[in-house]
Amino acid sequence: MSTMSLRLPDYLHNSIREIADTEHISVNQLVMTAIAEKVSALATEKYLNTMAAKGSVQAFDQVMAKVKKRQPLPGDEM
Repeated sequence: MSTMSLRLPDYLHNSIREIADTEHISVNQLVMTAIAEKVSALATEKYLNTMAAKGSVQAFDQVMAKVKKRQPLPGDEM
């Protein structure tokens, strides 16, 4: 595990400390979780963009043509 020194404005540090206290976790745990969530979101976006680039409207239309035509189930209406 690595150590990182981080400079934060006082207002942000105070907000982080308050949230950590409310969540009953350490400031370190809160910051680590927040960074992990951001990294995960960016990785997911990259993955989805890569998969979308491989997609084909023609292939999508072919698959959708196989779906039976029927009324939506109750609650699925638009």
